[in-house]
Amino acid sequence: MTQSYAFYVYGSYLFAGAVTIGVTLWTWFDGRARRRELKALEASGIRRRSSRSKNASHSKASP
Repeated sequence: MTQSYAFYVYGSYLFAGAVTIGVTLWTWFDGRARRRELKALEASGIRRRSSRSKNASHSKASP
């Protein structure tokens, strides 16, 4: 009787492993794409808000 469930159990583990690997690779490739995109934006002169000086961010009047 344990043999009858083996295909289901191994198939489930295989499916879960494939999904985990797929999501990991998707995240990794997407991260690389975002880094390339950010590098291209910074090379064109567009900067991140987080890289502005702290004085510039505090110079705004508070509401």
